[in-house]
Amino acid sequence: MAEDAILGFLQNNEEIADSHQFAARIEVDHTELENVIKRLNGFEIVEAKDFKKDNYLLSEEGKQYGLEGSPEVNFFLAVPVGGISLANLKAKLDPKVFSIGSSWAKKNGWVEIAKGSVTKKVENVEDKVKDLLKRIEEGKVVDGNDVADLSKRKLIVKQTWRGYTLRKGSKYVSKRKKAATDLTREHLQRGDWKDLEFKEYNLNAQGQPIQIGYLQPLLEVREEIQNIFLQMGFEEMPTNNFVESSFWNFDALFQPQQHPARDSHDTFFLKAPSTTRYLPEDYVERVKCVHESGGYGSKGYGYDWKREEAEKNLLRTHTTAVSTRMLYMLAQQRPFMPKRYYSIDRVFRNEAVDRTHLAEFHQIEGLICDHGLTLGDLIGVLEDFFARLGMSKLRFKPAYNPYTEPSMEIFSYHEGLKKWVEVGNSGMFRPEMLLPMGLPEDVNVIAWGLSLERPTMILYGIDNIRDLFGPKVDFNLIKSNPLCRLGLQ
Repeated sequence: MAEDAILGFLQNNEEIADSHQFAARIEVDHTELENVIKRLNGFEIVEAKDFKKDNYLLSEEGKQYGLEGSPEVNFFLAVPVGGISLANLKAKLDPKVFSIGSSWAKKNGWVEIAKGSVTKKVENVEDKVKDLLKRIEEGKVVDGNDVADLSKRKLIVKQTWRGYTLRKGSKYVSKRKKAATDLTREHLQRGDWKDLEFKEYNLNAQGQPIQIGYLQPLLEVREEIQNIFLQMGFEEMPTNNFVESSFWNFDALFQPQQHPARDSHDTFFLKAPSTTRYLPEDYVERVKCVHESGGYGSKGYGYDWKREEAEKNLLRTHTTAVSTRMLYMLAQQRPFMPKRYYSIDRVFRNEAVDRTHLAEFHQIEGLICDHGLTLGDLIGVLEDFFARLGMSKLRFKPAYNPYTEPSMEIFSYHEGLKKWVEVGNSGMFRPEMLLPMGLPEDVNVIAWGLSLERPTMILYGIDNIRDLFGPKVDFNLIKSNPLCRLGLQ
């Protein structure tokens, strides 16, 4: 209907000057008419030029003044010829009319207010405000200064209209023939395809965005750290066994069975299967002996080591459980070959969940097994590794771990926080752990570990670990996160 009305009007007229007036004339909503105009303009059937037009509407207060008159005139009319006291006049008028009217009547020079009474200074006044408001309501032209004055008094509200002026386009027709978008089987069968007008293809239009996968921030940082390990000549350890036995997770690491970490408050133990089926018997016996009575220069822990405790299954509490398996396998090889191993995978601890802790998180671990390694070698490797992460300022602090001696906490200077922050833990594996495996006496192992979540949270400005890993992760964050580039040197 709207399209026919536009084309029919332009057939006999030069232009449609105002689309709003035309919409009111044909009783069509302007939004609907605007959609038709854009379509016809796109086909070049009409030429549309948009314009902006300022219009003024009466506010609620302005509507009231238009009906009842302005407060200043009502105030003036309430003053008798001989004058009146302010108190009596105030009781006579509406409080709002009295307050506003007295101010404007005095400002206009219509009345004199002195010594608690009001008297008229002129005989008659004209209600210019009421007249102006009526003119604006009727759509008549009003002087700009008057409009400014009414706007200051908030009696009128400015409204900007966007409209169109329409003329015939280069492809104008009085009746548009709708273009076909597809050549169908029915068109071919009927033979009417010869008479069809097909819609032109817009070869410059953007296609639909390709739906592709996006890497989670943890995976991006993991990949960058993995590349650092590979550049340093490390080999990845198999970390696909989330379920581990207490033997490989604790006992083989020379961690006593009474250690607090084995408590159910720290460790997730499995109900089914509750125990492991196989452990290397000769190695188990050597581990038992070193726990109970020592050996290799150690006094041991001096307690009754229990096989049933070692056989309990659990969710691994650290990826060092994987390191013990790899070192044991390496010790069985002859001749001994030095190795560099790394792993980045999930571990599980019975933690209270908060902004910085989860019961499931990722651990990064690196170790080197070779002849004659010293604490100096460990410090040198750590400085190289963390420099590639962009942390060139390091400090080391003595620490305690059951399976490393000496042990060191690693601190890096945080430029943003302007202080030293802990970034990892490290040490040299104890002889009580290595020698029962069958490794040569002059072979030492240096190792270090850190979390994956902490550096990722720092890189991406995330202050709640639950927004990074778990069911609360925002998919928009994954889709729009920037590329991860660590400070490689």
